[in-house]
Amino acid sequence: MFFISRAFLLRFVTSTILVMGAGLIVTTTPGQAQSKKSVRYVSVGTGGVTGVYYPAGGAICRLVNKGRRTHGIRCSVESTAGSASNINGIRMQELDFGVVQSDTQYAAVNGISPFEDKGPFKNLRSVFALHPEPFTVVARADAGINVFADLKGKRVNIGNPGSGQRGTMEAVMEALGWSIDDFAEASELTSAEQSKALCDNKIDAMVFTVGHPNASIKEATITCDTVLLDVKGPEITKLISDTPYYQASTIPARMYRGTNRDVRTFGVGATFVTSALLSDDVVYEMVKAVFENFDDFRLLHPAFARLKKEDMVHHALTAPMHPGALRYFKEVGLLP
Repeated sequence: MFFISRAFLLRFVTSTILVMGAGLIVTTTPGQAQSKKSVRYVSVGTGGVTGVYYPAGGAICRLVNKGRRTHGIRCSVESTAGSASNINGIRMQELDFGVVQSDTQYAAVNGISPFEDKGPFKNLRSVFALHPEPFTVVARADAGINVFADLKGKRVNIGNPGSGQRGTMEAVMEALGWSIDDFAEASELTSAEQSKALCDNKIDAMVFTVGHPNASIKEATITCDTVLLDVKGPEITKLISDTPYYQASTIPARMYRGTNRDVRTFGVGATFVTSALLSDDVVYEMVKAVFENFDDFRLLHPAFARLKKEDMVHHALTAPMHPGALRYFKEVGLLP
């Protein structure tokens, strides 16, 4: 007959530990270490899977997850409707972090369109800046569109509500005194849908505020004959000078098929943000994971190739910096 000693049973029961932090249950048995870290799960809101935000979030999470045995943080990426959606997700505590355009960050901090109803987001915090994002307009070569003004009377995808591309397009329309009625049709396709619609002749042109090179734009320029339009003029110059988050930008020649010259436009910057309610230690470890593996990070997407640490700390950040990020940047001398 098999007997279990009382001492063994007592040792087994007392060494079975339930760790229920962040939804994880860890059970140890006799002989296992009892100092297991509970895992803190964090989510990163991004954008459509064909844009740069989704791989940007994936790159950040990849580096964070490499060190999860040390710091206990597990990072996951969520595809979302874009910048405004990410801000709202953070505000509702449905997301921990988000990749957002610098103009959307500014709007949220100040409670202006598209955040008038909710008012200023006082708990929004900057973590670091990412890549520049030129406002990009791609038109069918057979649509009779040679300059931006030719979009009037055409079928144009202005972006889905809540996306950064929609926000920038609305700013351009306001600067030019345009309305949706100026287009023959104003569609609201997502970034993942618009390239196919362009080459299927369902729209004449699409707009995208995005880092380059971009897979969606490459898809459009390879699949059908297209042109990339300059976005310039006195109204655009005034728009840039009147705002703290827009700047002149260039899409280099020959980056896409059929584009043999530099395209002059303007743009914003992608930024990485969170809430003041999130733990300083979590934000510190997220920043540390990226900046201590910076060379690896720059290799994870072509849009990151020209990133500089100094720019990521100083550019395009209109929300106050999160104390966890501030602590790391001061430790390494990137901030005084």
